[in-house]
Amino acid sequence: MTEKEKEAVERVMEGFHVGYAYLYPVEGIERQEYVFDMTPGNIANFIGNHLYDVQKIVLTDMMDRLILDTAGGFIENCPNQELCRQVVASLAPLQMGDSEPEEFPIVTREQYDRYCQMEEEAVMRAEIAML
Repeated sequence: MTEKEKEAVERVMEGFHVGYAYLYPVEGIERQEYVFDMTPGNIANFIGNHLYDVQKIVLTDMMDRLILDTAGGFIENCPNQELCRQVVASLAPLQMGDSEPEEFPIVTREQYDRYCQMEEEAVMRAEIAML
């Protein structure tokens, strides 16, 4: 794992609501998985970046509990209605073409998992060294 990849994962992990994003592309390509801080703004920007290239987006917390899902770029299910209102407020201008999605810290699930495995190995080596 490169230093740049490590820094990207660490930026994502600074968030308080880190979760998983599952993209189901229109072309039937394999599902894509990402990890980012699930703030209303980040969620809106993520959806806004994929308005036309995915059939469905599913966002979950780290325990894989549903945060929100979309179909065709529109929110379909969102158990937390306050979060939903906040996302819609940021998403509507993106859907209408009045603004462009902003960049935010995001990594692939593969990068995130490699980082976590690297961290676990470092902890295990430290524990063994203490024996």
